[in-house]
Amino acid sequence: MAKRAVVTGGAGFLGSHLCEQLLHMGYEVVAVDNFLTGSASNVSHLRDKSFTLLEQDVCQPFTIEGEVDLVFHFASPASPVDFPTKPLEIMHVNSIGTENALKLAKEKGARFLVASTSEVYGDPLIHPQPEEYWGNVNPIGVRGVYDEAKRFGEAMTMAYRRYFAVDTKIVRIFNTYGPRMRLNDGRVVPNFVGQALRGEPITVYGTGKQTRSFCYVSDLIDGIIRLMLSEESGPINIGNPTERTMLEFAEEIKRLTGSNSDIVYKPLPTADDPKQRRPDISKAKKLLGWEPKIELEEGLRRTIEYFKTVV
Repeated sequence: MAKRAVVTGGAGFLGSHLCEQLLHMGYEVVAVDNFLTGSASNVSHLRDKSFTLLEQDVCQPFTIEGEVDLVFHFASPASPVDFPTKPLEIMHVNSIGTENALKLAKEKGARFLVASTSEVYGDPLIHPQPEEYWGNVNPIGVRGVYDEAKRFGEAMTMAYRRYFAVDTKIVRIFNTYGPRMRLNDGRVVPNFVGQALRGEPITVYGTGKQTRSFCYVSDLIDGIIRLMLSEESGPINIGNPTERTMLEFAEEIKRLTGSNSDIVYKPLPTADDPKQRRPDISKAKKLLGWEPKIELEEGLRRTIEYFKTVV
């Protein structure tokens, strides 16, 4: 009998790619989503007998009929544009929703993996960021609703591990890009690519010297599945350690799209926007045998082709 996986947030950007890969590996997959930021169109190509899409708010009690082997908790708005507009939804899904997903794993005797984030490191004072770093988070800033909610989700996961002996995993996801990102989600890749394809000015905030490290989605999903199927519990950073400034990134997207857009500068939207972000992936390399394979240019070309269909 095929093993069965539940993916909360399964109709979102990352969740849909995770569902796709699990199906490819022979799992039966149940995607759970309330479509707050996800979209049924992200998984419309997966409609077959091994795939079920369940419309459900995971902040409400829920269960899944039958056996479940793996529970991946990916439900949560995750974009800067969501922080001021969906603050309570973000805090609820990463607290109540996390516990409901943990309860499901406990009930079914399933392994559990929570999608945490590099945002738990806040505006880091250590660079690159190892898993041992406790972070520099502003709990009352605009980003705090996401950063602190994810930190709480990690604490809840560890409580279920220690108190109920649930087999849990924590992955800390760094900046990821690829097809099925929302065009208007406020993150760097869709912002820059959308502006370039429309011939609009490419907006760089601050000096453009802030750095990010971009990981293509297929590499990220590979690392996450390796962690889930390993005996490691984490937290483990999964991301690409190749660091670039925002200005370098804007220039690369301008080149790859062949755009004539000007690059313009605007003030940083919040004071606690991280100035540097790069994962230390030593643990992922050593414990999971994982490191990213897709070069930035190749990943961007694939992503640009997708955005050409939605711009």
